[in-house]
Amino acid sequence: MGISVNLPEMNIKEDEVKLLLAIKLLEDGLVSLGKAAEIAGYSEKAFAEVLMHRGIPPIKYSDLDLNKELKNA
Repeated sequence: MGISVNLPEMNIKEDEVKLLLAIKLLEDGLVSLGKAAEIAGYSEKAFAEVLMHRGIPPIKYSDLDLNKELKNA
């Protein structure tokens, strides 16, 4: 499935738009890290590195998940 979006003349490359979309979808919990990496055209490892470089945690724990992890530590 492909999506076509017409944007006004902007100095933003298609690859950057894909990356920004993937990051937003991941942050909103709509896609997994793997799917976001695929959307952006990166491997999971490379995408995680991009996220960390931008100060975005590649894995987002819910409060429940975090409490479980802390209890098991």
